Amino acid sequence: MGSDATPPSDHELLQRLATRVVELHLEVPAILALETGRPLSLVAGQTMLFFEPLVQSLFNFSDYRRYAALIERRENLEELIRQIESRAEATRTQRRPPAPPTDRA
Repeated sequence: MGSDATPPSDHELLQRLATRVVELHLEVPAILALETGRPLSLVAGQTMLFFEPLVQSLFNFSDYRRYAALIERRENLEELIRQIESRAEATRTQRRPPAPPTDRA
């Protein structure tokens, strides 16, 4: 299996996570945390596994473990950032009122 091959189920998990981040209006802090922590992505994944018993009440057990494994790979962090940014932009576009017509004669 190539290092670039991310299974479709993992892409779907990243999409769900990005959607939830945007729903909570946390795109800026999430992107900042992901960008800042990128050099420590392996340590972050292992830390998530360490704290797993404390957060089981917040996340589905299997999804939490899968996310901890995904976050260890930097290319997955890039994909998550891209998805958060694109979903945030789509949400802003939907919320924006239509521009009033201008009468220029």
